Amino acid sequence: MIRLAAPADLAVLPDLERAAGEPFRTFGMAEIADDAPPTVEELAVFQSAGRCWVWDDDGTVAAYVLAEEVDGFGHVEQVSLLPSHARRGLGRALIETVGEWAAERRLSGLTLTTFAEVPWNAPYYERLGFRVLAEEEQGPRLREIRRAEIARGLDRWPRVAMVRA
Repeated sequence: MIRLAAPADLAVLPDLERAAGEPFRTFGMAEIADDAPPTVEELAVFQSAGRCWVWDDDGTVAAYVLAEEVDGFGHVEQVSLLPSHARRGLGRALIETVGEWAAERRLSGLTLTTFAEVPWNAPYYERLGFRVLAEEEQGPRLREIRRAEIARGLDRWPRVAMVRA
């Protein structure tokens, strides 16, 4: 069941994020697997604003998504799930929840940034109706997000910005 995250949920999300990162090791992306997850304090900003949802699997938080508004779009800041819960439609359902949130706010659609060649990243989002945005199509805040990712070294592996209208 998807629900808004409660303050008590935040403590488990960093460990969930670490577990969600482990499959990146199989793609030679150990640095991504080892990347520090968001802190409880960072997550609390999303939770207190009603922009953090969790998938509650009978008392176990198995996945979560963070959203914000970027350039008039709902922006999927992060979506992560426990590997043991992959291929159950949780990611799709969480993305759709953000899509509903964006529609309620009359935003133009959804954006996100992701790795271009990781199967559960850009190819997956394309199956959900997203398309790659050329740099000149990106709004100023989305370009800022991409610049920050580049500065962090994330473009060592190809990354893209994507949109779904």
